[in-house]
Amino acid sequence: MATPLSASALLAALRAEGVDVVEHRSWRTHNRNHKGAWGPLNGVMIHHTVSKGTDASVELCYDGHAALPGPLCHGVIDKAGTVHLVGNGRANHAGGGDPAVLRRVLTEDYGDRPPAPREHEGSAGAVDGNARFYGFECVNLGDGEDPWPAAQLDAIERVSAALCRAHGWTARSVVGHLEWSDRKVDPRGFTMPSLRDRVTARLSAPASGRPADRPSGGTPTPRYQPFPGAPFFTARTSSPVITAMGRRLVAEGCSAYATGPGPRWTDADRRSYAAWQRKLGFRGSDADGVPGRASWNALKVPHTR
Repeated sequence: MATPLSASALLAALRAEGVDVVEHRSWRTHNRNHKGAWGPLNGVMIHHTVSKGTDASVELCYDGHAALPGPLCHGVIDKAGTVHLVGNGRANHAGGGDPAVLRRVLTEDYGDRPPAPREHEGSAGAVDGNARFYGFECVNLGDGEDPWPAAQLDAIERVSAALCRAHGWTARSVVGHLEWSDRKVDPRGFTMPSLRDRVTARLSAPASGRPADRPSGGTPTPRYQPFPGAPFFTARTSSPVITAMGRRLVAEGCSAYATGPGPRWTDADRRSYAAWQRKLGFRGSDADGVPGRASWNALKVPHTR
């Protein structure tokens, strides 16, 4: 189980995984928290919208309708692979589902698929999925014929991996709505085991940018420095990792350096990193200048020998 990410941390985690993100209207404060719990979280749930067109689908998922007020998910993944964030907090997306499925997602110990669900919204044994899962709606008619473009499938994979990486989950924490409720069929047109295989492969390597950012041919994929932990930066550390970090901050236009950067952590590093956190959307104590995992992954500090 995990504490929900803040809006800024969610945005940074997605960007670190190379997701193209659009912040829609007041998504950071748009939720249904007044109707019930939000967290602790167990995983990510994937849906299809049964709609077409990006703009109409995004507005539907933001506003909802008379019978089901929005937000209807946390993000809408369009056919071009762009993720439109529409909510942060409890959302009307999962509804009631099977507690046996929830247990197996929590323990991440099932095989190809979690057990077949036998509960649904309103049934006697159902548990509240809206409190337990991030939800992403994917623009698709859900008729088995509407195509799933490669860019859209890539974005679904990246979104799922980003949240698994942020919370330390495996791909078994990613489920489809049809695996949660015995009355649902979404997503239709690709299989969840195939998606989990893709997420597993992605999690086996550090977070990376979009495919177009990667070298082609025989050039090796860039290696990025793993997050060394916040205490690394508060213990009078001197390391080439800090120099590499500082150079990336300068490249991102977040420099507060008069000279350098150099290998020893200084207040100029802290102020530069705070500027980077603010650039990512962090605010208040989340932009204190001490690196965290999500902002570090987004910075893509080159690996040092």
